[in-house]
Amino acid sequence: MNSGPRDGNRNLLAHVLLPVANEDDAQATATALEPYEPARVTALHVVEKGAGVPDKTPVEQSEELAEASYAAVRSVFPDADDHTAYGRDVAAEIFEAAEEVDASAIAYRSRGGGRLMQFLSGDLSLKLVTNADIPVIALPHEDTDE
Repeated sequence: MNSGPRDGNRNLLAHVLLPVANEDDAQATATALEPYEPARVTALHVVEKGAGVPDKTPVEQSEELAEASYAAVRSVFPDADDHTAYGRDVAAEIFEAAEEVDASAIAYRSRGGGRLMQFLSGDLSLKLVTNADIPVIALPHEDTDE
């Protein structure tokens, strides 16, 4: 990964990578990003898959979930691009996708949950904000109690 910003003068919202988990998450995340009026959006869905390890869900089912997620993002951003990544380390796949699509920032909406949920998920939020080479935007929830 790069050690610094790719272009210090680049607009933060020039090309936002939007990782989404499922259709509901995609709708909520895109809606949270909408007021910031990004110039370009690429929705990302990571299909968790690894060599020699059983998949959490069948790949075909995961790809259908990705398509539904992309449709939800396009209901808010009709010109959004999509990108599907495959791997076990979701954070690493997000960083790799950001580089592949030349994103100016990664925008995400925390999935919430208590300490146990964060532990089980590997605390993706922490990985995103501490290991990224580009800005990471944490989008607010409509309901601040989440």
